[in-house]
Amino acid sequence: MSPNIRYENREIEGERLELTDKEASYWLGPNLTLRSCTVVIGIGRRQFVPMWGTMLDCTIEAKRQVEDLWWTRMRFEGCRFKGRYSSVGFGQRVGVDTWWEHGGIANCDFSEARLDLCSFHGCDMRTIQLPKWPCFTILDPLKHGPELMSVSWPGDFFPVILEGPRKERPDRVALSFYAPAEAKRSGTTLEELKAAVERFDFIVR
Repeated sequence: MSPNIRYENREIEGERLELTDKEASYWLGPNLTLRSCTVVIGIGRRQFVPMWGTMLDCTIEAKRQVEDLWWTRMRFEGCRFKGRYSSVGFGQRVGVDTWWEHGGIANCDFSEARLDLCSFHGCDMRTIQLPKWPCFTILDPLKHGPELMSVSWPGDFFPVILEGPRKERPDRVALSFYAPAEAKRSGTTLEELKAAVERFDFIVR
């Protein structure tokens, strides 16, 4: 039986947390505060259970891709993210997540991260430093949806969904893509995708 390693009901400052034992499961929270810590993630989704808490001025290093994870019950302030993240949500989804009131993100730096299909919710994107091309980020996708859908896009790429059960959530304030992965998914080329996103000044690249 794999061991459970729990960081809960305490405050940790200036330490390095290595979440790398592939035989263990790691729980962050509930009621955890990390200050000026380095958190190294080297495990898969099933071994990593973020509950709720706060990370202040921390560095989060993904030694393997972090994927399919909602970090919307954790608050990040002044943190730096490194490594690869896919289908990860940040911020606060009011009324959606259990303990949603503990979620949030502000003044964080993703310039050394690779984001693909990652979303930001209920936060001020002016305080978030985003990665540059070949990543790109659509700001306020719902607000800009009609403009985005008024033009053609290469391959099967759809920047926003405005109708149906998968339509854009009003609390999603940004959506990030990794262009090489999106080009492959959409059956287009990197050059065509870059030319398409360069038409809009609300797409950060």
